[in-house]
Amino acid sequence: MARVKGDASRGVPDESATAVLSQRVRADRVDDYRHWQDRTTEAARGFDGFEGTEVYPPHGAGGDWVVVFRFTRLDQLTAWLESPERSALLEEGRPLFETPPTHEVVAGESATQDVVTAVVSHRVLPGRERDFARWQSKIERVQERFPGYMGAESFEPVPGVQQNWVTVFRFDTRDHLDAWLDSEARKRLLEEGRRYVASFDVRKVGSSFGGWFRFGGDARAVLPPKWKQAMSVLLALYPTVMVLTLTVGGVLKDAGVPGYAALFISNILSVSILTWLLMPLVNRVLGFWLVPAGTAPRRVHIAGTAAVVACYALLLVVFGLTTHL
Repeated sequence: MARVKGDASRGVPDESATAVLSQRVRADRVDDYRHWQDRTTEAARGFDGFEGTEVYPPHGAGGDWVVVFRFTRLDQLTAWLESPERSALLEEGRPLFETPPTHEVVAGESATQDVVTAVVSHRVLPGRERDFARWQSKIERVQERFPGYMGAESFEPVPGVQQNWVTVFRFDTRDHLDAWLDSEARKRLLEEGRRYVASFDVRKVGSSFGGWFRFGGDARAVLPPKWKQAMSVLLALYPTVMVLTLTVGGVLKDAGVPGYAALFISNILSVSILTWLLMPLVNRVLGFWLVPAGTAPRRVHIAGTAAVVACYALLLVVFGLTTHL
């Protein structure tokens, strides 16, 4: 279990803190909500310890928008959540939501941003905390046998801030996550857990290429749509693979390295180049298209898409004229 650490005499934890907010936005107020969320994030940036915000649109009609606020310490996050500035923004934004926004606070390790993540909030019945912890361990043992499972963390309540128990678990794809959430094994475990849990809530966040699309210091950035992410990754991946094939591939072959090992080495190099060199460059150049500010006009999306396609064509021409593959 993750616990809050630090100097108890001061009451200040030495670990990071994250708030996960769920907001059911009215269908006819989405644009207004985006502007309101930009202003809310801008207000949070003025508070000590602010590290960033991530905004995840709903998957499918009628779903919740999920917003993640990250702060360096729990007391800094609490100062923001309880601030007059945030209270005023929540009051102003009330007409935008179908139901009042809810949030969970996780104090402990920095929230993992790998692939697809689910955040489950449990309201545990008084006196059943130990039973709940054993039941949660049982769930994790079953969960880890499902395809695509990548790990989980459990967080105890934070007195005075967060009364629910929170579990965060990750899968490599949304299909694998949904397979676990809809499985008969989980349904049986949930039925067993009724003895310990008064209620629970599940929120899904994440993105297949999320780690490559963080946009540095721009904490207001929303993750790009997956089709834009895929196009951008292809733009960086294709020339990387081609150049490595023409250079490192030949060297490894001449050195007698087996094909399977040569492919593994090439993959290490290509992933490293994408993560630390090319994807940050692509993000900077195509930022206007990947995460346009506010409600961008349609021509911005068209221009960015056309630019990426033109780059594809240019790369094909260049490699077609200079190689014999």
